[in-house]
Amino acid sequence: MPGALPSGEPVPADGPLSGVPPRKAGERGFGVYVHVPFCASRCGYCDFNTYTPSEGVTSAGYADQVLEELALASRAVDPPAVSTIFVGGGTPTLLPAAELGRIIAGIEKTWGFAPGAEITTEANPETVTPAYLAELRAAGFTRISLGMQSAAAHVLAVLDRRHTAGRAVAAAAEARAAGFEHVNLDLIYGTPGETAEDFERSLAAVLEAGVDHVSAYALIVEDGTRMAARMRRGELPYPDDDVAADRYLAATSTLEGAGLANYEVSNWALPGGECQHNLLYWRGGDWWGFGPGAHSHVAGVRWWNVKHPSAYASALAAGQFPAAGREVLGDEDRRIEEIMLRLRLAEGLPLSYLDDAGRTAASRAAEDGLLVLDGDRAVLTLRGRLLADAVIRDLT
Repeated sequence: MPGALPSGEPVPADGPLSGVPPRKAGERGFGVYVHVPFCASRCGYCDFNTYTPSEGVTSAGYADQVLEELALASRAVDPPAVSTIFVGGGTPTLLPAAELGRIIAGIEKTWGFAPGAEITTEANPETVTPAYLAELRAAGFTRISLGMQSAAAHVLAVLDRRHTAGRAVAAAAEARAAGFEHVNLDLIYGTPGETAEDFERSLAAVLEAGVDHVSAYALIVEDGTRMAARMRRGELPYPDDDVAADRYLAATSTLEGAGLANYEVSNWALPGGECQHNLLYWRGGDWWGFGPGAHSHVAGVRWWNVKHPSAYASALAAGQFPAAGREVLGDEDRRIEEIMLRLRLAEGLPLSYLDDAGRTAASRAAEDGLLVLDGDRAVLTLRGRLLADAVIRDLT
């Protein structure tokens, strides 16, 4: 088996849950994440575990590999029925819809689906057509998340996105026509060269698309990316925190004014449109992650797979779990993680998760207008959402 990452421990040959005192899996729901690590090209800001054809990586046979890992997983855990599936990437929609459908069918055959199970795929707008979307819907997908990023062509160019400015809105309409129950558009704000008017046009385009969910994230420049190199050379300015805050306030005003509630710091939805898979993460549920570099969390154990597709395929061909390392979480680890995740939700954090120092910090944050202490819960204010990471650090 591959060696562990520095922060973890080796994974036993008989699986990541081996030798761990048993806890009931799926007490807070059980989900599945499937990572599809293939992209036609790499965006300049992206540091995800993705691979392009120029790197000699092929997607041929990938669905079979995921199903092989699923067979191993089925011997390691017997969860309740799957309530959510999220297929992410990379660009999942580079795979034929029939291949994605085989993965979904395999999960259903192995573990079964809960009533009303949410099944999501990410998609780049230029990779889908009405016919492809109809195939996805027939395969059981109920939700699609389209990477729009911006409605401004010059912003898309800086981000190295391949779709045209209007393609995401058109793809959203096609997804609705194909019968998808829920459609999300992703935005990135604070890109160098983006003006306030550009972002306003992006928000207007999102509303025009008639989607029931919007995610909006500030641009983060990661070391090792093409964009970071351009900034170091002075070709692009670094993101401005004040600009990012202004964009966030604009998103909040526009989206909430249109009836999309902010249910998590970076996510807005019409009633019933919330992403159940992400809620499972934020509420401390369990999930098994399939694919190269995928992370999992089941019954108090976190583990991660080998990152490169060839190493992933080799492990499976040898009949081995493709996990690279694991962490067994203690009670204090789990408590801190609960604070970090739950405080981001509009429903807030139960105060019972805070120790004495955390309660004192929560009182200070309330005095500073960052939190509202509502009965037995702490809830971020709008200003608190702007400073969420700092508030969370103080509470932990």
